[in-house]
Amino acid sequence: MSSSPFPAPVSRRNFTRLLALGATSPWLAPRLLAGAPTAPLGPAGNAPDEPYWHSVRARFVMPPDISVLNAANLCPSSAPVLESLYECTRSFDRDPSFDNRAAIAAGKETTRTLLAEFLRVTPEEIILARNTSEANNMVSLGLDLRKGDEVVVFGDNHPCNKLAWEKRAERHGFTVVEIPIIAPHPGAEAYLSALRRTITPRTRLIAFSHLTNTVGDLFPANEICALARAEGILTLVDGAQTFGLLDLDLGKMSPDFYTGSAHKWPCGPKEAGLLYVNQRAQGRLWPSIVSSGTGAVGISATHEGFGQRDEPALVAFGEALKFQQSIGRAAIEARSRSLAQALMAGLGELDGVELYTDPNPQHSVAVVVFRPGQLDPKALAHALYRNDRIGCTARTGERPGLRISPHFYNLPSEIDRTVAAIAKYLKQGLG
Repeated sequence: MSSSPFPAPVSRRNFTRLLALGATSPWLAPRLLAGAPTAPLGPAGNAPDEPYWHSVRARFVMPPDISVLNAANLCPSSAPVLESLYECTRSFDRDPSFDNRAAIAAGKETTRTLLAEFLRVTPEEIILARNTSEANNMVSLGLDLRKGDEVVVFGDNHPCNKLAWEKRAERHGFTVVEIPIIAPHPGAEAYLSALRRTITPRTRLIAFSHLTNTVGDLFPANEICALARAEGILTLVDGAQTFGLLDLDLGKMSPDFYTGSAHKWPCGPKEAGLLYVNQRAQGRLWPSIVSSGTGAVGISATHEGFGQRDEPALVAFGEALKFQQSIGRAAIEARSRSLAQALMAGLGELDGVELYTDPNPQHSVAVVVFRPGQLDPKALAHALYRNDRIGCTARTGERPGLRISPHFYNLPSEIDRTVAAIAKYLKQGLG
């Protein structure tokens, strides 16, 4: 692991000693790292073998008997991220002087640069927010929209990118137009055609989830953004389910706004995220919070005044990005897709299972949602965790079922174990 971007009173060697002495130290949190290597991994390369992915798994602190298959909701942080977070927090609280705090806060700008490299944009276009929800609301609160204007959204949007627009419309008088979701995924051209039929000269912005958390539908983001640019319409892409999963190139996608969270697929700390604001759209966005502690470059200098931040978390966010970059973005996407494909193939062989997620790789990635026969999804999710140590999410609403979302820290054996457990409950019930 590379050295921290701040001077810490506790040296790396002494911090390692603290890990070994965790049982007698008052600083107990680093004991979580016991046995988890923090040294950098080499790149995965073109064809990483299973021993390589086992070494990736070893850098997470989940016990071997727990299968965490819930990346669409919350991912574990890797040991390098935890080490950074603990060490930086310890430094901060041992010496909360202005000098030490300023040194730690400088790590925020390092993370901004890493984010820009990760997304293939510039640091001047990055705001470090708390999460996707905050970032989406910064857009809905920051644009001048009035009576007669229209915002187009798709039905399968997170509340922060759907209900937030509707609440704002109640206050300011503009209109929110919703395009219903077609199930199963109808293909990219169907959604583009629906957009062309829906937008009018009054349309000011198109907001959509890049990958839905409801059924795992992948939207044609590049094509939607290109269509909007041609019509002079802004775009807000909710990237909560693609940031840290897909090998993204926002320079190529060219949205006006893109949002994401560190705690999901990037496997970073909690309450850290981003708002990307394209240079061409920066003059259109008013700051929604004004305080001290702004960023140093570009739009962060005017729109990132959030007061006191959790700088250790922002520094650890950078470590999460470096950890993924060390493996390789394309390799992580390919691994997650491969695990999801194996899961869908296994589920497809079980009687009574109905896949809501389209297995076509152009229509989905690694969010898999399905109806488990006649079993109650919530009861099944509880049984899987309680009896089999498999973590996933139950879905309710129009398409009740289970959502399983594997990521690069998972292993094929965990997929096999999950399919076998579901098959068992389908056969014998949950009683």
